Amino acid sequence: MSEVAIFPQLEIPNTLAAGPGPGNTDLRVLQRFASAGVADHMQADVLRGMIECKQMLRQVMGTANIHTFGVAGTGWSGLDCLFSAVLPGDKVVVFVNGTFSGIDGLTLRMKAATAEELAANPMDPQPASVKIVTVPHGQSVTGEIVEAALAEHKPKWAAMAHWETGSGRINDMRGFSDACERHGAMGLVDAVSSLGVGDFRIDDYPGVHGWASCPQKGICCLPLTYAPVSFSDRYIAELRRTGCRTFVHNPVLEARHWGVIDGKDVEKGAYHRTHSAYAVAAFHEALRILLQQTVAGRAKDYVFHEAALRDAVTAMGCKVTSDMTSLVVLNLPETLKGREMELVQNCRAKGFGIWPTLSEPVQVRIGILNLLNQKAITDIVTRFAAAMNEMGANIDTAAVSERLEDHYQTTVAAE
Repeated sequence: MSEVAIFPQLEIPNTLAAGPGPGNTDLRVLQRFASAGVADHMQADVLRGMIECKQMLRQVMGTANIHTFGVAGTGWSGLDCLFSAVLPGDKVVVFVNGTFSGIDGLTLRMKAATAEELAANPMDPQPASVKIVTVPHGQSVTGEIVEAALAEHKPKWAAMAHWETGSGRINDMRGFSDACERHGAMGLVDAVSSLGVGDFRIDDYPGVHGWASCPQKGICCLPLTYAPVSFSDRYIAELRRTGCRTFVHNPVLEARHWGVIDGKDVEKGAYHRTHSAYAVAAFHEALRILLQQTVAGRAKDYVFHEAALRDAVTAMGCKVTSDMTSLVVLNLPETLKGREMELVQNCRAKGFGIWPTLSEPVQVRIGILNLLNQKAITDIVTRFAAAMNEMGANIDTAAVSERLEDHYQTTVAAE
């Protein structure tokens, strides 16, 4: 009999998480997570916390949708719940302009494929009922693109990512919603990267009937807590009419545990899945923090600090191609072109977590999720400049630092 191997205790050091996500969890959230008592998922305070989370989430998302709650897990769990109403043979149009909208497209192809279509290519089905509209990397999905596709294909469902972190582009939500209304399509939106970062209310987009986000980006919570979702009455009515082929991520069943039964708020939730008291406490605190800061206030902070980072990397000779406010996607100077992966790996080896793009062309992504202060942005800029200089970029770091300081001091003086 072989000897049992017991490894040393796992130690994970602090790193500067400066990528597209997960972001840095707020210390208040970590404290709530760690200090929660050992309680089962039906304990009274756990259930009360879930009811309060549901109510706060409606404020954060800007909605009167009764079916607004959190799906246990990561953003992928929320998206799976969002797409659950799509059935084999359903006509779907999906807009793809990066890695993650591409995965949304694959998910919808899997869900809309007939048994025969899925069996023909289980990992990459090509159902006749799904139209993928591909927009080149680095470009946004425009209202005109959406209008043309929906006018031609007349789908039951239309899906789009709001902010595509694969390329750092914001897509036209107004154009998408309006086109869905005109053509009778039910819009489904991946808001994984925009919720809690941008200043918007989902009820301002009536063509969109389902939304899904994640816990660890704009909400600034632990990755394995709750992915926010919200569904219109029309979406829920359609799901009740057709059903869906899932128990775990069925929106109607999931809502029951959050105190939404038969389309109404009730005093306490009913059993559906085992929830973690620790996760509830963390999610509750993350929502409290966001509401205290206000969605508009946090969005304003992202705009301000992204502008500082954008200006600094531009001064280093990089070209920024993104328009998100939580993420800068850039091309390196010509002298370092083709060495993007080497640069990223060097940074990560020193606890500076930046990312490459995950599809061609290879670019560098630097994020500022929950890093909304001058000290954090200065740290990012200093580390990035040093990493580039180690590879021979010859950047005047003093000049870049002075430019960054000017950005902050000028704004402070103006206020």
